Amino acid sequence: MADEELPVVSFGNLMTEGTILSRRGQHDKALGCFNDALKLRAGDKHCLITRSKCFLKLGDTENSLKDAEASLQIDKTFSEGLYQKAETLYTMGDFEFALVFYHRGRRLRPDLHKFQLGINKAEEAIVNCIGNPSSVKLESKEELCFVSRQAESKKDNQKQQNKPKDQKDKKQTKKKSPKTEQQLLGELYADKAFLEKLLKDKDLMQSSTRQGIKVMDLVLDGISYLNRRRDFWQQQKPIYARVYERKVLRRERKQDKKQKPSDISRSIEKNMEDIELLLARGSAEESCRKAERLLKKIQVWSEKEVPNKNELVGTLHSCIGNAQLAMGQMEAALRSHKMDLDCARQNALTDAVSRALDNIGHVYARIGKFQQAINTWEEKITLAQSSLEKAWLFHEIGRCYLELDKAEEAQKYGQKSLQSADEEGDVEWQLHATVLVAQAQVKLKDYRSAILNFERALEKAKLVPSEAAQNGIIA
Repeated sequence: MADEELPVVSFGNLMTEGTILSRRGQHDKALGCFNDALKLRAGDKHCLITRSKCFLKLGDTENSLKDAEASLQIDKTFSEGLYQKAETLYTMGDFEFALVFYHRGRRLRPDLHKFQLGINKAEEAIVNCIGNPSSVKLESKEELCFVSRQAESKKDNQKQQNKPKDQKDKKQTKKKSPKTEQQLLGELYADKAFLEKLLKDKDLMQSSTRQGIKVMDLVLDGISYLNRRRDFWQQQKPIYARVYERKVLRRERKQDKKQKPSDISRSIEKNMEDIELLLARGSAEESCRKAERLLKKIQVWSEKEVPNKNELVGTLHSCIGNAQLAMGQMEAALRSHKMDLDCARQNALTDAVSRALDNIGHVYARIGKFQQAINTWEEKITLAQSSLEKAWLFHEIGRCYLELDKAEEAQKYGQKSLQSADEEGDVEWQLHATVLVAQAQVKLKDYRSAILNFERALEKAKLVPSEAAQNGIIA
């Protein structure tokens, strides 16, 4: 008897099965599907992200982060990779770096509301961990207490409560180097010194408020809050808490006129990091000024001192353009991104050309010059490195055609976007493309086809899942 033929298992089938299992909460089984899918198509970005989500649901943050980073190594502009990396970092408690990646994602995909939600929750988590300086007052115990929403902090608080009073007080009043404390606490250092001075007033410490709360408890809680703030900054080393140190380093570098190429490289790297973080934190004006200052410096240095000078000049024009866009300076942003494009073309930097065309198209679309946006993005099509990038690009072009009331062209590009999304197996872009096609068919008065496509889109929205998309499609 001939052996029975086994059914052919395709990449798409494994992805679909894994997604369904994951939605049912069967993450272990889903993980097996995604592992098998990656054997058939190694390094697939979409599959890496879905597996990363699975790892995260299972509590394996290390592997979740590895998969998210692997997807970004393939495509630095992969919005799902940026979002998943941010989500994993947030889960790990690295709120500041999560915030950076939420901001990167929002700049690339301002249409995706989830990046803004991520920014909001990361900023809230940072405030919860560090506290708000204006809340440190001697008015009530609740305002002085450090309230953390993180489970680890809750455990620490419980341990503190279980310790004997004298041990607790010693820990709270334990001092570090005054210089170190002053650098870490900044303006709050004076508040801590004042509270510690109050502890020496024995009569005051024995008194109570009208509510019956001992003044000593209020003071100790205030000192405890400031100590935790100091320790958090020292251990986590948040970048925005090191402004003073960086100013000192920059001053020292200015004094040293004969810098080595390695020193210059490190200086540029730190400055580029600062520029990106300032923009991520919402300080677009300061980010722009810093990028402009660095650009002037780099233009003076020789190719020997800065081997990748031409590439850096273009990148800085791009950074300046992004900051100007965030400030609403559209014409200035357009000029900066065009300078980035000129620099990229002169030096045959293909990735930089693609980046500049992408940004120029965004600016044109933002100011309502849809035909110019279409022309720019159509030039970028040949530079697209993946089916997913093409899915996004075709979708944006199609949406511009829809804005121009050119429904036939919009439908054509919507179908191209859907085809690319199908090749990549990306459910979210299948959803966006299907909605675009349906909207174009409504304008063409092909209502029967539009209804069918809206129904298909609704099924995709349930797979993503996205309640907002489902409600929009039903409406």
